[in-house]
Amino acid sequence: MVGLSVGEKHFIQGGIAQDLRSDGRKRLTYRPIYVETGVIPQAHGSARIRLGATDVIASVKAELGKPSALQPDKGKIAIYVDCSPTAAPMFEGRGGEELSTELSVALQRCLLGGKSGSGSGIDPSSLVIVEGKVCWDLYIDGLVISSDGNLLDALGAAIKAALSNTGIPKVNVASETSGDEQPEVNISDEEFLQFDTSGIPVIVTLTKVGRHYIVDATSEEESQISSAISISINRKGHICGLTKRGGAGLDPSIILDMISVAKHVSEQLINKLDSEIAAAEANEEES
Repeated sequence: MVGLSVGEKHFIQGGIAQDLRSDGRKRLTYRPIYVETGVIPQAHGSARIRLGATDVIASVKAELGKPSALQPDKGKIAIYVDCSPTAAPMFEGRGGEELSTELSVALQRCLLGGKSGSGSGIDPSSLVIVEGKVCWDLYIDGLVISSDGNLLDALGAAIKAALSNTGIPKVNVASETSGDEQPEVNISDEEFLQFDTSGIPVIVTLTKVGRHYIVDATSEEESQISSAISISINRKGHICGLTKRGGAGLDPSIILDMISVAKHVSEQLINKLDSEIAAAEANEEES
């Protein structure tokens, strides 16, 4: 956590109360978002997101696997986050490991709808090649390079951009098999399948400081947190996942109000992010 003096804490809290934050933003305004795609050539898709001094990378790797017996009609998706020890002093040692696990679980819940997969922004059934026998396993890795608050939103945006940048080789089934035999498959070197990322949500974290809540909190603002709710919302305004952190409890009416605010903010965030992703992919094609 960021160590602040009493005067600095009062300054931050007073500014938020007056809808004027330390960097000049209003309570519900994000910092400028910068997107770069195709940053890891050996991955099937990758993207880098900078949100102020917060800098993260997401990559997508696809491998052929076998569906689980419980869900034979679905592929498998795993999300793992690594916090670089150089990103922040608190990431050294156990602190980085604990935060990596916390972020991985939160992203799984917000983007994939938890263990059940219900509410998922990524359709696992689209990863199946032969039901019960062959599927794509997606490995989504996030790396925190530099941290100045709001890591979950930034990582969620990076994953959305990386999936938009992802091309998975087309697979043709060479021979049908019966029983437990694995079918032969041919992986194309020329044809690739693109993900439909229109249904993938963005994550909006509302951080409660005093009586008010803000979006895209910096590290200094997060040090004043009483509680925070992260809500993943898709383009249709549907809630795909929700997670809370911070020790203070929240009245149900406040949670409903925060969800309403998050829905409003998400519309602007999705439009901005989609625009930046399109521009980044256009730059990648030109270079």
